[in-house]
Amino acid sequence: MVQWQKSSFSSGSDGASCIELAAPEGHLLLRESDDPARILPLSRDGLAGLLHSLADHE
Repeated sequence: MVQWQKSSFSSGSDGASCIELAAPEGHLLLRESDDPARILPLSRDGLAGLLHSLADHE
């Protein structure tokens, strides 16, 4: 079973609007809590690039 970690930026009291990250067996997986069946596999470099891109747009 994959254990998902919710973002510290989750909104709402129920945490229903958030991004979740998992790292089973060294692989990175990303999903939205409101659509948990849609999972995006990422490399470490891919995740780092995504986070840098998001930070640049704040």
